[in-house]
Amino acid sequence: MSLTLYYHPLASFCWKALIALYENDTPFEPHIVDLGDADSRANFAKLWPLSKFPVLRDDAKGCTIAEATVIIEYLDGVYPGPTRFVPADFAAAWRTRMWDRVFDHYVHEPMQKMVGDRIRPAGKTDPFGVDQAEQQIRQAYALLDREIGSKDWAMGSDFSLVDCAAAPALAYATTLVPFDAALQNLPRYLDRLRARPSFARVLSEAEPYFKFYPVETKPQLGKAIKDVIE
Repeated sequence: MSLTLYYHPLASFCWKALIALYENDTPFEPHIVDLGDADSRANFAKLWPLSKFPVLRDDAKGCTIAEATVIIEYLDGVYPGPTRFVPADFAAAWRTRMWDRVFDHYVHEPMQKMVGDRIRPAGKTDPFGVDQAEQQIRQAYALLDREIGSKDWAMGSDFSLVDCAAAPALAYATTLVPFDAALQNLPRYLDRLRARPSFARVLSEAEPYFKFYPVETKPQLGKAIKDVIE
């Protein structure tokens, strides 16, 4: 098998890459990396010294591809399937890339800041930074609620790179910063994402790991796994 994905089932950016792989039934070998295990970490560092996942290895092409967005664009160009994640049209492509960045930088990364603060040693937490992260997420929610509007998917009728970014970002962020009652479009959009077979599969495979998620009220990450994580 040409493709190997180095990842962890609980890692949110890994979900982004997995959604794309599952969306097109792209054949790949999953390789779980346990950064808490010295041997697993060391072996992964030989492939990617920064030791951040996801990382895709394409033995057929002799390529190592890091970063979820780049992995998805690589799949789009080298292993295309029925779902094209970035449109060929230039105007549609730059908009797709822009909204992908919005989800990553203004929802996903602040969410990770908030989660990471929960596992810091005593006396090393950053309450001010957490407050800033929460406000950033709330601002992004308001913008995204307007942008999504009545569209089926983030960019319109077609599932795209942006939806791969939105699914993990929103699923995790809403466990920490719930949607305000005034938001009408974003909650329905998240429901559609959860029902998408590619994302539903990611959620199902992550079930055994949710017990390690450091949130007192366990996340409602998917209706199908509600009983597992409560």
